[in-house]
Amino acid sequence: MTSTIALAGATGNLGGRIAAALRRNDAQVWALVRPDTGEDKLERLSASGCTIVKVDLADPRQLQAALRGADVVISALQGLREVIVDTQTDLLEAAVAAGVRRFVPSDYAADFTRTADEPNRNFDMRREFAAIVDAAPIEPVSVLNGMFMDLLAYGMPLFDLKTHSVTYWGEPDQMFDLTTMDDTAMATALAALDPQAQRYVRVAGDQISPSGLAALGEQLTGTPFTLVRAGSIEDLGQAIATTRAADPGGETEQFPRWQQLQYTRNMMSGKAKLNPIDNARFPTITWTTVRDLATGMLARQNGG
Repeated sequence: MTSTIALAGATGNLGGRIAAALRRNDAQVWALVRPDTGEDKLERLSASGCTIVKVDLADPRQLQAALRGADVVISALQGLREVIVDTQTDLLEAAVAAGVRRFVPSDYAADFTRTADEPNRNFDMRREFAAIVDAAPIEPVSVLNGMFMDLLAYGMPLFDLKTHSVTYWGEPDQMFDLTTMDDTAMATALAALDPQAQRYVRVAGDQISPSGLAALGEQLTGTPFTLVRAGSIEDLGQAIATTRAADPGGETEQFPRWQQLQYTRNMMSGKAKLNPIDNARFPTITWTTVRDLATGMLARQNGG
């Protein structure tokens, strides 16, 4: 496979990292951006060697023309149904019409293929689009990475270095998957360029449980960590229902509190656990572990 990649969502946090990872692997990157995109964002992409392609994603002819000659389309678009299903379907149809060989949807999550009986609004939308791309005459490749490990650095009660505690639901030994955004971006770039990539590429920078997080915290700080059980998985389901009912405005937000709890349930129940893990397909990636991340968190916390 040659290496001309059209990237939608290149100005976003993950999209920018994917663009950089593609360039580090000598891919030609066409960054698809809205016509009104700010010059500061365009300059960053241009500086990395991307070709800026201004296009209205809602204009089929314009979009098809923009994709003609690309080998792969990668989507890093973020949003609700109108983006994940509707806009990505427009992007997919234009890719098919332009003769693109491969389509990488904006999945980047835990294994939503196994959670149909455990509702998660954002996962449900991705399963809906998966059925659409699977029916199209194009090769789909999805990257599943578990939870973005970076989130641990933003004061999550799951792993609190200030209070020396780990908050969880369900069982303390349930393993789950975490991968940094940078590692996810590199895996996405390499999968997009890999002529042998399978339908689902499952990667995990680390796999750990709540009890494992507590043990790690104690090792790094020399202070015992408290395991705080917030309730059972069934209790978490009730908390989701109650929180969602009390927040009708959250239906128009991408990450309302109840959506975050839905992600937590999929992770803590084990239903979204990645299996098998395909890290061995990417021997050039040095995966960031939770220990690596936590060590950096502690250094910043201590002024290092």
